[in-house]
Amino acid sequence: MKAASILVIGNVNVDLVLGKIDDWPDFGTEIVVDHSEMRAGGSAGNTALALGGMGIGHRLIAATGDDVFGAWLRDAFDEETCDWIVSPGATTVTVGIVHADADRAFFTTPGHLMRADTRMVMRRLTKAPHSHAWAIIAGGFLMPDLMQNTTGLIDALKGLGWQVAIDPGWPPDGWSQAVRSMMRQWLATADASLLNEDEVVQLADAQSVEAAAEEIVARAGADHLLVLKRGPDGARAHHRGAIREATAPEVEVIDTVGAGDTFNAAFLAALANGDDVATALARGVRTASRAISTSPRRYGD
Repeated sequence: MKAASILVIGNVNVDLVLGKIDDWPDFGTEIVVDHSEMRAGGSAGNTALALGGMGIGHRLIAATGDDVFGAWLRDAFDEETCDWIVSPGATTVTVGIVHADADRAFFTTPGHLMRADTRMVMRRLTKAPHSHAWAIIAGGFLMPDLMQNTTGLIDALKGLGWQVAIDPGWPPDGWSQAVRSMMRQWLATADASLLNEDEVVQLADAQSVEAAAEEIVARAGADHLLVLKRGPDGARAHHRGAIREATAPEVEVIDTVGAGDTFNAAFLAALANGDDVATALARGVRTASRAISTSPRRYGD
């Protein structure tokens, strides 16, 4: 497999997106929505698809089940960029419900993500092709074994010359002190964290985004690159004592599922190209804004 500047590790699953709805229906009732789409998803999956859509060389290490959904899922990706781990059993499926305000809620079955084995990922790691190369570990909170072994995976990647970013998502059981402690350990080891504002506030157990960012930077150290994904307000980065921002253009939103993952893809692609943080922020915001306002999705200009 050709060496690539971006390595994506984490959750890939089937996404069934439905919407839009104004309010949740009452139990025992049924409503009709205007839009439905079944597509490859998961945080790592969305990131890889965005990289492919931008024509950026990358490698995806991920798993599926051995059922019909797993076969469909693998076929949705470029086989030249993928290293699949096929496990016996069902493939994870996520149903995303899009609300009228473009926010969304997710329902996810356990499936293959619950069985994912980090040792199988470790065996597939290769050396980084150059000093600007980035690896991202995405969706770890949905994969119990990966969650328990993220620190070891980060260390292994850094030992092979990769710069490492994390975006573990939202913990299904909430932000307990044990989860916060675990993630703070990851932040102390990883080079970057790509989080949304709600995740930052919950991680720091703070009253505001600003206070949360200050607390995280103080714990992780000035060299850690903390990126806050701010939805329609763009993105902000805290790095080495400086704060940089990128504003988002006004767009007509179709659906926001995968917006943060698309940002991750474009942001890391820019860094891997040697661009500075400000340029990378702007590219991430611009690409995510285009993706959420086009159908079929477009990632390039």
